[in-house]
Amino acid sequence: MVIHVVRPGDSVYSLSTRYGVSVQRIIQINGLNEIPYLVVGQALVIPSTERAYRVQPGDTLWSISRRFNVPVDRIAQLNGITNPNIIYPGMIIRIPELAKNYGFIEVNGYIEPSTAENDIRIVNEVGRFLTYISPFSYQVTADGGLTPVNDEAILNASRQYRIAPLMVITNFRGGNFDTELVDTILGSTSLQQTLIDNVINVMREKGYYGLNIDFERISPQNRGAYNDFLRRVVAALRPLNYPVSTALAPKPEDYEAGAWHGAHDYRAHGEIVDFVIIMTYEWGWSGGPPYAVAPIDLVEDVIRYAVSVIPPRKIMMGVPLYGYDWPLPYMPGGPWARRVSPQGAIQLAARYGAVIRYDTRVQAPFFNYRDERGVEHVLWFEDARSVQAKFLLAVRYGLRGVSYWLLGQQFPQNWAVLDNMFNIVKVVQ
Repeated sequence: MVIHVVRPGDSVYSLSTRYGVSVQRIIQINGLNEIPYLVVGQALVIPSTERAYRVQPGDTLWSISRRFNVPVDRIAQLNGITNPNIIYPGMIIRIPELAKNYGFIEVNGYIEPSTAENDIRIVNEVGRFLTYISPFSYQVTADGGLTPVNDEAILNASRQYRIAPLMVITNFRGGNFDTELVDTILGSTSLQQTLIDNVINVMREKGYYGLNIDFERISPQNRGAYNDFLRRVVAALRPLNYPVSTALAPKPEDYEAGAWHGAHDYRAHGEIVDFVIIMTYEWGWSGGPPYAVAPIDLVEDVIRYAVSVIPPRKIMMGVPLYGYDWPLPYMPGGPWARRVSPQGAIQLAARYGAVIRYDTRVQAPFFNYRDERGVEHVLWFEDARSVQAKFLLAVRYGLRGVSYWLLGQQFPQNWAVLDNMFNIVKVVQ
């Protein structure tokens, strides 16, 4: 696989000729049938099986194999080299590309149930790339109950791809995470037991594989109470062979104050639950100033802290499948940015003749454009380069995997890069 950044004069035909890949394959893997023309700065995934390399003075087959992380015998076999010691400067040799050479990874995807037709379409599009799928969400009620979720289509479609469904419970109420609601639950062991019983009943009835707890905006003083609640949940579910995971707000150190971060005790979660999903996104958010949604430098700050207190194999790193389009100038309290899929971002760039730029510090693409009303915009999003940087970060820190928010956002290059780099773990047989 090659990631090619479009330059002036590039066409699908010229790229087909250059890389020896069919026009149709390039169009298919990048969803180019939805875009009127290539956009300068656009990152394209080009499937490939090998590359050419000109031998340099001092090269040996062994040094070349180390450079490209490909076994010596694979290079020798592809090039018909019987004596590995006889290569010479200027010689052109073919380097086989190793797909899946980053090993195994677990992948979760959150999904918001909508219509059965749409839910099935989403699962069919990405099901083979998922270990888990997490319908969002069963909302906890003040009496320990759960609001129903129309998740049948998702669960049924997931079975054919051996995807393990995770039941997600939240303290979501009235359009946001509700502090009073979650504090009420954490303040009563009887309410907690009622909630646990209701969770087990739903999991049994619907065939869920495990539980994901996404309690946010907990009062910081209830940090210990939340840890105790997790211990009760695990004590009840582990004997039933249900793994338990939690969603954690991103933080680069152990903040003990603040509505979003204070009650999330990374070390305790790492000791109590089976794995955690760290929501490493929303630095750039719809109500805030324009910025990358998941800047790699800040994501790494969070992961570096997390692995210092949680076993890396218990950590799934959050990856956004979206960007935001901000009208300019940005003013606090002004119009919020709208969420845009990466494919939608490319379509906008093509529509308005924008040039896509790439910020190498935060590892994210962005562009400016002016709409029909004369309003200036800036749009930050994700592309093949930015997700590859995140995958490499997960590899570098030895993480369990990645977790997407939110399935249904069109981003074909993401799945191509993921599939090229990793074998996807399937925990359901």
